Amino acid sequence: MRTVVRRVMAMIPALLGVLVAVFLLTRVLPGDPARTLAGEQADAATVERIREQMGLDRPLPEQFVSYVGALLRGDLGFAWHTGRPVVEDIATRLPATIELGLAALLIAIAVGVPLGIAGAVRRGRIIDHVTRIVSLAGASMPLFWLGLLVIAVFAFQLGVAPAPIGRIGDDVLPPTRITGLYVLDSLLSGDTVALGSSLQHLIWPAMVLATGATAMIARMTRSAMLEVLGQDYIRTADAKGLPPATVVVKHAFRNASPAVLTVVGLELGQLLGGAVLTETIYSWPGVGSYVTQSILATDYAPVQAFTLLAAAIFLVVNLLVDLGHAAIDPRIRHAA
Repeated sequence: MRTVVRRVMAMIPALLGVLVAVFLLTRVLPGDPARTLAGEQADAATVERIREQMGLDRPLPEQFVSYVGALLRGDLGFAWHTGRPVVEDIATRLPATIELGLAALLIAIAVGVPLGIAGAVRRGRIIDHVTRIVSLAGASMPLFWLGLLVIAVFAFQLGVAPAPIGRIGDDVLPPTRITGLYVLDSLLSGDTVALGSSLQHLIWPAMVLATGATAMIARMTRSAMLEVLGQDYIRTADAKGLPPATVVVKHAFRNASPAVLTVVGLELGQLLGGAVLTETIYSWPGVGSYVTQSILATDYAPVQAFTLLAAAIFLVVNLLVDLGHAAIDPRIRHAA
């Protein structure tokens, strides 16, 4: 418990640093939010009146104090380009981003971990070369380029993927809202039509988003497994005649799992950043596309809210990874 409290307290300075950095960075973005909101044909008096309403005519320190005070009251600001409070916009769109991010993470783990284990166990064989090629290609491939390529080939040329028009087909009604996750809500409500359509629309952007994470997880799993497989206790387990699957899974992977858990946690944070591009390319109505629209409209509040949210999620995931390490490895638990 003391470890958890200490780690939670250590998160506060990090969040404050992100808060200050994001506030200053949004103020130096090119463009004038008041001019964008008023329109290019608006006169100077109108633009100035809007600037006063947005609080942009006040000194930066005063704006910052006002911003922090609003945050402490749970007010994330007002999105001028949607005409709604930011907290309402994010609450509406967050389930779509969570669904996409979880699907991508599951794909990355399901493909990356077995690939990394196979590459380490069969070092120097064909599967090892495949693992290294996949790791290199996945880590170096630009996400936006891959997304456009997948759409052009599989949606428009081969016709095996649905058009990138959101979370569900135009001719299908969304499932009854329970959690906001279309796949889960379809299962809970027994709506097979919505389930099939939502899966078809989810799998392609999820695979694109998972590409980089798959590469990193496969690479780190292979490295961690190679290090463990060279230890004396693994040779002892082999000499005792234990089945190879038992040696790999029970003895080797169990000891390599802290390194794998670390990279999975880091990749979850990376997926949030990748979601901004993926959601924009696939017209996915999540928080990522919302932030893109906010940047184009030079709307400060949604960008600040998303960055803070991403930072908070990243810190919480790191905390969970540390707790997971302690649960897996008794040495870490006793050291804490």
